[in-house]
Amino acid sequence: MVNPNILSQRYATREMNAIFSEEGKTGHERDLWLAVLKAQKELGLEIPQEAIEAYEEAKTEIDLELIKEIEMRTKHDVKAKIEAYNLASGGHEYLHIGMTSRDLTDNVEQLQIRKAGRLILGKYVSVLRHLLDKADEYRHIEMAARTHHQAAQPTLLGRRFAMWAEELHTHLADYEEYLDSYPLRGIKGAVGTQFDMANLLGSPEKANLLEKKVAQSLGFTETLDAPGQVYPRSLDYKLASHLAALASACESFAKTIRLMAGYELVTEGFKEGQVGSSVMPHKMNTRSTERVCAFSYLLKMYSDGASRIAGDQWEEGDVSCSALRRVIIPDAYYASDGLVETTLTVLNQMGAYPAVIEKELDRYLPFLATTSILVVALRHGIGREKAHSIIKRHAIAEALRMRQQGTRENNLIPLLAQDPDFKAAGITADELNEALKDRTRFIGNSYNQIDAVKAKAQPLIDRHAAQARYEPGDIL
Repeated sequence: MVNPNILSQRYATREMNAIFSEEGKTGHERDLWLAVLKAQKELGLEIPQEAIEAYEEAKTEIDLELIKEIEMRTKHDVKAKIEAYNLASGGHEYLHIGMTSRDLTDNVEQLQIRKAGRLILGKYVSVLRHLLDKADEYRHIEMAARTHHQAAQPTLLGRRFAMWAEELHTHLADYEEYLDSYPLRGIKGAVGTQFDMANLLGSPEKANLLEKKVAQSLGFTETLDAPGQVYPRSLDYKLASHLAALASACESFAKTIRLMAGYELVTEGFKEGQVGSSVMPHKMNTRSTERVCAFSYLLKMYSDGASRIAGDQWEEGDVSCSALRRVIIPDAYYASDGLVETTLTVLNQMGAYPAVIEKELDRYLPFLATTSILVVALRHGIGREKAHSIIKRHAIAEALRMRQQGTRENNLIPLLAQDPDFKAAGITADELNEALKDRTRFIGNSYNQIDAVKAKAQPLIDRHAAQARYEPGDIL
């Protein structure tokens, strides 16, 4: 009995699964072999045209059971695939001439990595666009910001979304550059010297030309000049690190939505027929944002795992990294795919409760305005440290009273107005209340910051305009 990969089966999309499926990988391997065959023929190797045509016709005739049977006999996955493709072509034996296993596996894996990488890049651009849309939608909702999970100064709900969007944009720009400059190992032979291919074609120049043709057929513009048997596994570590960094902005978003939902400030969305708890019917659990956090934790684990194989190859290379990479690379993409699909779903279905947000802000506003009250005291000649001490004493006492009595009524302003030192300095309740009147003063540069993030992100969104319009399918 074989147990399924839960990430692949439950969370990844059809498009992502197609890239890493055994059938999909085998198809990419056959594309590579065909590219090599055609280049070898162009460069003078005697390969009958009918053989190439036979291989092309048989490219999609993939018998995974046969490949598995051959591998059980040979104990070699590449040899099994060569034999199976030869049989499908009618018995020709022109595959893999001048090549080593890593000429096939590394290049195809890199093709998968970049193909999946482009898919994930596009979906994250859509997440960025959705975050900025929410920043606009919620730009006029004033709320209490929190630091250390304590109410701090006022902010805008839209600015909070701009904060997450900016973090994501920073990592997206880095990831886009990583994919654009991602180098192919190329057809380098057993130890990286291209000896076998140069010997077969008659010159090092022809070996280099063949490699360029193959790289071009796979869509790569950069090729490593002097790798060993395998491409540097530090590239895998870099990949996993990028995916973990991209997830961090979504995790921050999801974690805050979970906290806000607990205070009934927002909802992540709760569809008709959905069940929050099997025992407590009233519950509307934040299951989707919790899942986003779980995916992010996984990606950080995969990044740590990939760090173990960076720089761990002996001499020109070995395959001690093989089993670990077979888990980390596809699973990191499955987790990323599930994360963006879930994040997009939340962004589409979530909602805010402005009335509850406003009540919370009203409750905390006198505390949140203490920096303005401090300025009032300074203008009346009270020393900064003395004024801070007075405000702190009354604010803490009032906060404790509100919690102990369970009241929303905040009496900080009357208490300060009655303080002997404030009264002696001529500070009145009217003046203190005036400091609270215009709430827009407290949000500082928030509106401009939202616009600045939008302007900074727009060029990236424009570069991937079609992907930015992506919308998720239904998630479990």
